Amino acid sequence: MSLINSMPARFHVLIPCAGSGSRAGTPQPKQYQIVAGLPMVVHTLRAFAGVTRLAGGLLVVAPDDQRMASTLASHPQPAFEVVGIGGATRAQSVLAGLHALSERGAQQHDWVLVHDAARCLVTPLQINALVDACQYDPVGGLLAHQLADTLKAAQSGRVASTVDRSDKWLAQTPQMFRLGMLTQALEQAGDAVTDESSALEAMGLQPRLVQASAQNFKVTYPEDFALAEAILKIRSEE
Repeated sequence: MSLINSMPARFHVLIPCAGSGSRAGTPQPKQYQIVAGLPMVVHTLRAFAGVTRLAGGLLVVAPDDQRMASTLASHPQPAFEVVGIGGATRAQSVLAGLHALSERGAQQHDWVLVHDAARCLVTPLQINALVDACQYDPVGGLLAHQLADTLKAAQSGRVASTVDRSDKWLAQTPQMFRLGMLTQALEQAGDAVTDESSALEAMGLQPRLVQASAQNFKVTYPEDFALAEAILKIRSEE
């Protein structure tokens, strides 16, 4: 075993922020929308700041993005570096971020936690639960929430069938995988995958599901902002 491979694995965070958030209906990319008094991405970063075993991370933004640097200047998050290497798809942005982590000294056996900036309600407790569950797993895993609602399949705007929900989960983030394995998986899967787990699944692997909370939803549509704000305000009063 080489000296490098015998070193303990570190935990890095990678947050792709290169999207425009067009479904949110906001006048700016949604990661900068003010929620409970702060840009949404700041809430996200503060959650990771509460997890002391993380080595730091990268915020992957679009090459022409000037707002993230100014946002972090107003709300310092020293553990995160902003890199303007985001691509046209999530997979491209994450893959670029993985290469950037490697260039900065991250090792192939290190863990990378990839998280949606728009999941601003994630908590340090949930992040730690993921790390605890996956740090010795041969594949890695993701936060997820078991589906509670009745699930319907549709055809032409009408119900075609009711789908068995007993084994259905809503995938969330962070999703935590080894840097080398995730890089290989994304390079093979291409741009079509919408999350990192899908890329590992395409290699025939089975990531671990770690139970999270329904509150760890992705702020996507206009009505989601009001719900996120209400939850954050309640937490601030606790």
